[in-house]
Amino acid sequence: MRCLSRFGAGFTTLLALAACSGQAPVAPAPAPPRPAPATAPVRITPAAARQVGADELGRVPVLMYHRLVAQPKSVYERTPADFTAELERLAAEDYVPVTTAELVSRKLDVPAGAHPVVLTFDDGDPSVFRLTPQGQPEAGTAIRILLDVAAAHPRFRPVASLYVNEHPFGGDPDGRALRWLTEHHFEIGNHTRHHTNLRTATEAAVTTAIAEEDALIRQAVPGYRPTTLALPYGSSPHRKDLALQGPGYSYGGALLVGAGPAPSPCSAKFEPGAIPRIRSQSTGKEAEYGSSHWLDELDSPTGHRYTSDGDPSTVSYPRSEGSVAPECASVALAY
Repeated sequence: MRCLSRFGAGFTTLLALAACSGQAPVAPAPAPPRPAPATAPVRITPAAARQVGADELGRVPVLMYHRLVAQPKSVYERTPADFTAELERLAAEDYVPVTTAELVSRKLDVPAGAHPVVLTFDDGDPSVFRLTPQGQPEAGTAIRILLDVAAAHPRFRPVASLYVNEHPFGGDPDGRALRWLTEHHFEIGNHTRHHTNLRTATEAAVTTAIAEEDALIRQAVPGYRPTTLALPYGSSPHRKDLALQGPGYSYGGALLVGAGPAPSPCSAKFEPGAIPRIRSQSTGKEAEYGSSHWLDELDSPTGHRYTSDGDPSTVSYPRSEGSVAPECASVALAY
């Protein structure tokens, strides 16, 4: 927390007040159900990789959500029914949720033949997550819906990455909401304290915007360290390296706004500081850039979708797929 001194007494006082109002922490829940060990052998072979169609240099959908509303008025809003239907589709097509942190760390433990998907939520909207007075996710919120879908589909892990600003989920002065999320294996990521456009900000303002929110998250959840950033408006700073590294913070990845599927983290095309996302959308204006279109594309014979070999210690892929990243070269298995 040495970085706090550069923000002045006002910011330090703010964090101290937040720390003094905390409630007793919610008891941790059991770890989310990991998929049962895949049918792949302990040491993967080219024949086994070929049998399950493994392609761990394939593309990964990183889906972007903002709000759930009854009557959407923008492309950044979906109804609860639309959201539920999309999760059900993902489960039916054998996608397994992973967090952004797991993606950038290349720790994708997914059953053989299944596909990773990253569910990301920006802005900390109350429609995404709220706690009842009894300390449970409120019915109708995105996280409650995700938990319910996962309960009906055991291979569908109930995890996601939530990117927050200063007052997440309608206000979380004691950090109870953030603590519940981390204790239940959700990732809390940085979205800057005031949703700052990092492209137009000075270098000093860029690092302050990121470091202040990083400090607030750490203060709300003692011992937790944010490791990824969602760029507000998808705008990178002029010095792109500042999105990942600056006074008081060090991140493994930064997310853009809607574009297309992300390269595999073991692909030579993967850029940790510019990870593309897909806007969750099925119909309407610019639907050709939305999730329904891209999930159709990825499910096609030419979709080049990431398909797991079931062995997290090996990266299997067809020889025709492309170049492997240097970080994965030692465990690569081309067939």
